[in-house]
Amino acid sequence: MQQDLSTKTAAVIGAGPAGLMAAEVLAKAGVQVTVYDAKPSVGRKFLMAGKSGLNLTMDAPLDQFVPHYAEASDTLRPILDGFGPAAVQDWARGLGQEVFTGSSGRVFPRAMKASPLLRAWLARLNDLGVQLQTRWRWIGWDGAALTFDHGRVTADVTILALGGASWARLGSDGAWADILQGQDIAVAPFGAANVGLRVDWSVHMAPHFGQPVKAVAWNAGDTTSRGEAILSAKGLEGGGIYSIARAVREGTALAVDLMPDQSVSQVAERLAKKRGKESHANHIRKTLKLEPLKLALAQEWARPLPQDPQALARVLKALPVAHAGLRPMDEAISTSGGLRFDALDPHLMLNARPGTFAAGEMLDWEAPTGGYLITACMATGRWAAQGAVAHLHAAA
Repeated sequence: MQQDLSTKTAAVIGAGPAGLMAAEVLAKAGVQVTVYDAKPSVGRKFLMAGKSGLNLTMDAPLDQFVPHYAEASDTLRPILDGFGPAAVQDWARGLGQEVFTGSSGRVFPRAMKASPLLRAWLARLNDLGVQLQTRWRWIGWDGAALTFDHGRVTADVTILALGGASWARLGSDGAWADILQGQDIAVAPFGAANVGLRVDWSVHMAPHFGQPVKAVAWNAGDTTSRGEAILSAKGLEGGGIYSIARAVREGTALAVDLMPDQSVSQVAERLAKKRGKESHANHIRKTLKLEPLKLALAQEWARPLPQDPQALARVLKALPVAHAGLRPMDEAISTSGGLRFDALDPHLMLNARPGTFAAGEMLDWEAPTGGYLITACMATGRWAAQGAVAHLHAAA
């Protein structure tokens, strides 16, 4: 028979999806839980993510879902096996929020917003006795005690769920990395993930700002994305670009196939038709039925366009994207890098600080948009909390 944990305390630092899920699991186990967050309100990045439709997860079998976490797949597999796409959907329904699956397999609440779900979640946590302390910024340890800008706190177990290093205004500023490294705890360098490209456009592109680039294929080495991108004064944004951001960050050249459903020879054959008195640009547009935006991109990045049909077809099928790198990390949806898994045991407890666990985006994993980020944050929050509960029982 396991010990009653009602006299045990837990401090959860960070009130995003990982921290709130950890708080829920601990409270259900009977632990007295307090969640601390540096901002005036909780779940700020979660709410921002839901402004255009909260993508909770991807409706896919685990064997198709897990590989999207790349190098971290093996580490995260048992964690996601315990709380994967199906469990996320059941959890949302349990909070009274029905979900639906879109044509791309992405799962959304019927309300499409994050706020109803967050309100229901906070109500559940309140019913479980979870205490929330906002405007409490964690600044490190003083021996066994946690130190905040408001004072010292002691707890039997701690969950760190401090987020990555993007969107600092919403709370994820990565400042915790210096605290951990000061304790000789290994942290991998941060990098921008799921982020747009900086492009220094010529004045000729201004009329196209705000338009979507559709039906193309973005190619960076072995990485290909068929997603859309939006042209802006700053560059290119959108799912099509986010999917190849990692390859670009790692130095791979980027090209775009403006006609991905046709071969080079098919494009060349159409371009070889007689053009008469038409200008070269009009001939390209009419024979290929190429949208003005795609033609503008071709002119922007490959002017003067080749006259030879075969050469021009090769350009249009692999147009080099002239960019100035990724947008700043603070504009990224998520970040790579973070607390290394070799600094943690299999239950996500810090090897250097027994009783302290970590979860969420602060861990060293990376994934694309599409529900993978929120799912892994919630799953690791649950896993870390389960580890904390087991630690409390073992210490009894």
